[in-house]
Amino acid sequence: MTHRFREAMRLMRTRDPQRREDGFHQLLPHAAEHVDELIEEFEQEQDDHGLRCWLLELIGAARSPAALPTLGAQLNSPDESLRLRAAAGLTELDTPEARTLLWKARANGMIT
Repeated sequence: MTHRFREAMRLMRTRDPQRREDGFHQLLPHAAEHVDELIEEFEQEQDDHGLRCWLLELIGAARSPAALPTLGAQLNSPDESLRLRAAAGLTELDTPEARTLLWKARANGMIT
């Protein structure tokens, strides 16, 4: 785990909205480099809904096949915010597997 990643996560966990936003934007261009750490953080985070949404958005921005299981699982989330971010991430990934997951989610009415 790099210093950049640790610092960005520290900022994203503060109470200051601007610092949280700064942490997100520090990671955004480097999401692909940290996809495994992002997935781990997402799976461990249970309390902060906003942080979970941002982490899932970063996971999708990574455009990594390693993100497919996490994004696919969130298509079935009862939380619409997570479902929409997962769908956006799978759309960005644009692999046959991602398209299949999106098609099934649409067919089941989980996303529109």
